[in-house]
Amino acid sequence: MIGNSHITRRMALLSFAATVFLPSKIWAAWPLVTVHKDPTCGCCGGPFELAACHTAQVGGYLIEGHVPAKAIQTLLTERPKAQGLAVPGMPSGSPGMTGEYEEYDVILFGSSERRVFARFKGETQI
Repeated sequence: MIGNSHITRRMALLSFAATVFLPSKIWAAWPLVTVHKDPTCGCCGGPFELAACHTAQVGGYLIEGHVPAKAIQTLLTERPKAQGLAVPGMPSGSPGMTGEYEEYDVILFGSSERRVFARFKGETQI
């Protein structure tokens, strides 16, 4: 166990393979993402407002919930003045969630603003 997350055999093998077979300059192109996960998360009993049991930090922003990678890439490219992105609730088909794909909003939030940043169905932006 590292922090509040468990290392599975699959994660260990993928990490090893990536370390051995991918050049280090590929890894350097990606920002470091730190994820904090509630150890009691059953994924996820219904987060309150924008809070979720999965919180990540990347490029000076907070990421709450199951935010698609495309939304994070756009955030890091556009660099809006905000605290981060959130996907309230646990929409079916969002990254890491199973079930039929439903449409959901990715919310940009900050101290003075909260608005829809992008809309997705599954991991596809619509």
